[in-house]
Amino acid sequence: MSALVLQDVCVRLGSREVVSGIDATFPSGALVAILGPNGAGKTTLVRAIAGLVPHAGRIDLDGRSLSAFSAPARARLTGYLPQGHVAHWPLAARDIVSLGLYAQGARDPSRLTAEQTAAVDAAMRLTGTLAFAERPVTELSGGERARVALARVIAGQPPVILADEPTASLDPHYQLDMMSLLRAEADRGRLVVAVTHDLTLAARHADLVMVLAGGRVAALGPPGATLTADLMREVFAIDVLAVERDGTRVLVPWQAV
Repeated sequence: MSALVLQDVCVRLGSREVVSGIDATFPSGALVAILGPNGAGKTTLVRAIAGLVPHAGRIDLDGRSLSAFSAPARARLTGYLPQGHVAHWPLAARDIVSLGLYAQGARDPSRLTAEQTAAVDAAMRLTGTLAFAERPVTELSGGERARVALARVIAGQPPVILADEPTASLDPHYQLDMMSLLRAEADRGRLVVAVTHDLTLAARHADLVMVLAGGRVAALGPPGATLTADLMREVFAIDVLAVERDGTRVLVPWQAV
């Protein structure tokens, strides 16, 4: 897959247009961070890419409209990691990861082919979850459940991973761990699109940053060009502290204005 291209993408929920006129090109092998204040349209845009809400405009993958694909085919192309990592049933972690193969015809986690089993093992190995593969997911910590959820997406081997606030409610260790795992998937050639509120994680890990405000693109480009003090004041109404380490410049929210 060469690129995900959005052309004049708009999403209306009820009487309100939540996303308006989004134009962007996200190349494969990139980690794209989508930032913006609450209500800016970040989650809605990602859900539109995943095919979970209707949209106007075009969303193309490798030159073909995603709307042309069936729901199972679209699920094979775009792995969706929703907000939160809540588990309602005490399924083994391995069974949860196996659900990532559902769109590929794997309906029963206990009856996987050798190839499907290898895909599950590989995903759990990459995310460091093999050690608790047989434990009920309801007994895992929040950080462990987050890695299991990501392993589920990786197991399906989609060319595009859509992660909606993957670090929310995680402690700093697991936030760094999750972003490192997503960064590694981009380095393996996948396109990773991640919604986040964390300016520091976006600056450290993303290749491109899209900042949304009022459902529109306020900025799009490399972190150094988009994450500026002026834009943070304009979009988030905050002053920031700029910190540089190992050649990477990050912004730390300092005070509301």
